[in-house]
Amino acid sequence: MKKYLILLPAILLLGSCKTNQLYINVLEPAPVTVPAYVKNVGVINRSKPTDETKVFDEIDRVFTLESVDLDRDGAAEAIKGLSDELLKNNRFTEVKSLDNIDFRTSSLESFPTPLSWEIVEQICRESSADALFSLEKFDTDTHVSYSANPVEISTPLGPVPGIEHQADMSTMVKTGWRIYDPSSQVILDEYIEAQTTSSSGRGINPLVAAKALTGRKAAVSEVSNQAGQAYAYRILPYRIRVYRDYYVKGSNNFKIAKRKAQMGMWDEAGELWNQETLSRNMKIAGRASYNMAIISEINGDLDTAISWARKAFGDYNVKLARDYLRMLENRRYKNDVLKEQGN
Repeated sequence: MKKYLILLPAILLLGSCKTNQLYINVLEPAPVTVPAYVKNVGVINRSKPTDETKVFDEIDRVFTLESVDLDRDGAAEAIKGLSDELLKNNRFTEVKSLDNIDFRTSSLESFPTPLSWEIVEQICRESSADALFSLEKFDTDTHVSYSANPVEISTPLGPVPGIEHQADMSTMVKTGWRIYDPSSQVILDEYIEAQTTSSSGRGINPLVAAKALTGRKAAVSEVSNQAGQAYAYRILPYRIRVYRDYYVKGSNNFKIAKRKAQMGMWDEAGELWNQETLSRNMKIAGRASYNMAIISEINGDLDTAISWARKAFGDYNVKLARDYLRMLENRRYKNDVLKEQGN
């Protein structure tokens, strides 16, 4: 019993004083399951507009008072955010950004029609990729509003009334993604997300106020990069903190084990609890069996933890063990999913 999953051995005393509480760090499966055989992936940008959709992009640039192509630059940042985040994790051997493939989408709806499997297989074959991550949709939607507020302007002759103009700009960045698995010919995921970035500017007239709206391009690039990172998280496992109650009263060994646990000496606490599983006192034996389930989970042995929890509830009717048993069985199921995901 050497490898602890303890994140913080923080002990929180409950009102009944019969139990304490500890927090452990557990690994959760990714929301999207990518088969374990997928090791090399390609990333493509399919969101580039055709002439049909370029008209709407030109309108967007007119109203935002900027000549930069936010959609083009933002899409590139989204691809970069996804690729960089995937490379940080050892789940994949190689992540290739396939910039040489020029896809266009004419769909003005929320999502374009999926790529044909013939095209997907050809791309994966030529790039030695096991699966294809595709930015299917990228769009920025900008709204600008103006307001005028009375202010006092300082002059050599004293303050005089004036008008300050304010321009507020809100830009929504919308991304849509798909994951294609050519081996099973299954689209593993379809996902649409929208994030908003805002900026404002002030000036003595509307034009000055509008010109003060600086940093919009950088803000959109940052949000786009974050959108790519966020999508990568959907296919990567993540850790969460969960709490567990364990018994601290019942015998002198429980009192000693409590102090051992507070010092992080879980092996020694477990040895004392194990001794009490042989107690003739049903309540003490039941609590000790329950605590043995806790120490087994701490050490990553879910099968043994489940066995102890079943004993605590089935033989001794320990109420906490019933709900805890469900948690453990759920964790074991999720561990099986993690194995399927190659983690």
